[in-house]
Amino acid sequence: MRAIRLHTFGPAENLTYEEVEDPRPGPGQVRVAVRAAGVHLLDAALREGMRGPLPEPTALPTVPGREVAGVVDALGDGVDAAWLGRRVVVHLGFVPGGYAELAVADVTRLHEIPPNLDAAQAVALIGTGRTAMGIVQFAEPGPGSVVVVPAAAGGIGTLLVQYARNAGATVVGLAGGPRKTALVRANGADLAVDYTEPAWPEKVRAHLGGRPATTVFDGVGGDVAREATALLGPGGRHIVFGWSAEGLRDGTPYLVEGVSEQVLGPVMLERAGGPDPLRTLELRALAEAAAGRLAPAVHRFPLSEAAEAHRALQSRGTTGKVVLEP
Repeated sequence: MRAIRLHTFGPAENLTYEEVEDPRPGPGQVRVAVRAAGVHLLDAALREGMRGPLPEPTALPTVPGREVAGVVDALGDGVDAAWLGRRVVVHLGFVPGGYAELAVADVTRLHEIPPNLDAAQAVALIGTGRTAMGIVQFAEPGPGSVVVVPAAAGGIGTLLVQYARNAGATVVGLAGGPRKTALVRANGADLAVDYTEPAWPEKVRAHLGGRPATTVFDGVGGDVAREATALLGPGGRHIVFGWSAEGLRDGTPYLVEGVSEQVLGPVMLERAGGPDPLRTLELRALAEAAAGRLAPAVHRFPLSEAAEAHRALQSRGTTGKVVLEP
């Protein structure tokens, strides 16, 4: 099979497109003929040599990627034959191997793809979608809510805008540049604003006519977070799930005491509850999409162009979830 391999930590150019041995499923596993593999900012950080949330440092050489969707084409011992030929999506967890034409996964992690979704959309939901569902747990929007979403053209931002609108909230989506703000507007935001323009907060205040924001879902940090948080009224919530404006390596979030709440990691899982919190959130995201309430935006690259996909993602040249297609 063809796959992307990383032999040395470093820049995106270190991702190489190679012929490698086909994987074989072990007991309790299936093999998936991959139709789409998700790309995450964490993948780029791991490529550069960061350990991130992994329990052990990445062993090289490796095939990166932890989110795949496709068709089950082989079964390991003990797996129900009914899985063969089914369209599935799966998050591989801490095990890499997604940037490839074939990948193996534990059968207990599989989800069948709803009929109204293609493989790339399903991949967006299994990682980005579950994160979005984890975020809204901390400030469920509803009628009367005024929600501000920085980076509203991104994978998570797109879903947060849709979710809040479907819940009856007024939604302000922020994005960088006219192309991205047009996408945010088309995605259903009541107001789409270019946060690279100096007077953008005044545009938001004028549109709201004096109404304060009730929630800021913030994955950006920096000056955008500072100005967005200033739009909140008494009792408003600043839900922090990232700080991309400050960089992955040395950045820190923008936080306001008594207003801001960081929600990534164990905090999100504790809120989700149940014996398998991640699966709970995955199921919720897929159910929302199956019902037509979430429609993830996807930015597609051929598998062979994984390096370009990483460069585009890190330079904010993408919209929606970045996906590789073999």
